[in-house]
Amino acid sequence: MKKMKSNRTSTIVMHNVLIGVLAFIWLIPIVWLLCTSFSSYSGMNTSTFFPEKWSAIHYAKLFSPDTVAQFPQWFMNTFIIACFTCVISTLFVLMVAYATSVLRFPMRKPLMNVAVILNLFPGMLAMIAVYFTLKTFDLTNSYVGLIMVYSASAGLGYLIAKGFFDTVPRALCEAARIDGCSEARIFWQVILPMSRPIVVYTVISSFLVPWMDFVYAKMILNAGISEKYTVAIGLYKMLDKSLINTYFTEFCAGGVLVSIPISILFMIMQKFYVEGITGGAVKG
Repeated sequence: MKKMKSNRTSTIVMHNVLIGVLAFIWLIPIVWLLCTSFSSYSGMNTSTFFPEKWSAIHYAKLFSPDTVAQFPQWFMNTFIIACFTCVISTLFVLMVAYATSVLRFPMRKPLMNVAVILNLFPGMLAMIAVYFTLKTFDLTNSYVGLIMVYSASAGLGYLIAKGFFDTVPRALCEAARIDGCSEARIFWQVILPMSRPIVVYTVISSFLVPWMDFVYAKMILNAGISEKYTVAIGLYKMLDKSLINTYFTEFCAGGVLVSIPISILFMIMQKFYVEGITGGAVKG
């Protein structure tokens, strides 16, 4: 018995040590980025991990736009795109998940199989077709076109949400139908209140896609107008050969600021995530 407890304790200790080592390795670049953003030196300094002189001047420079760096405008552009995409994508994902999980309609399984097959192909394969389609409708260099690209195929990512909806007791849906509820009312007033964890997951995932994307944003917003850039494009421009020695530390400061909305979003949603897991779905 003592030997079994000893083996179990050793296993737990080894697991914790491994997790600690991996966490340390994962945190190194983040700490370096944060420390470099407070360096008084403008260019890239790889001679020391911590800066020799500390300063917050580069954060102040970010909010004093010039011809190259217009961070406040980039931040606002990205935030607007991310908010619209988050709302539209979340609705698409949850509605498709509800339809495939709760409803029974002709061609349901073949459509689900097609969606899974389409998800096997990287979205980048369709970039050229997407670009020329948007160009035909004069939607390039517009935020509307970018939001449409981010949101259009969101419903194909329904599988995780469907798996959660499958765990919701069907007796509740049947009882609501007997009481005269429509499918829309069942979806909004019965299923969603019981599905906070998956709603939170979908919201965060939908917000992250446009917030972190560079490829599609660079392809669609290709007019070269700095004030129309998203954060990803704008920060990338700071790493140009002719600019890196002047703007690298500002780039690091921008990278730190970009992470703040995501952190805030997670901290706000975490409460509802835990509440949704611990709350009882069926009461009395």
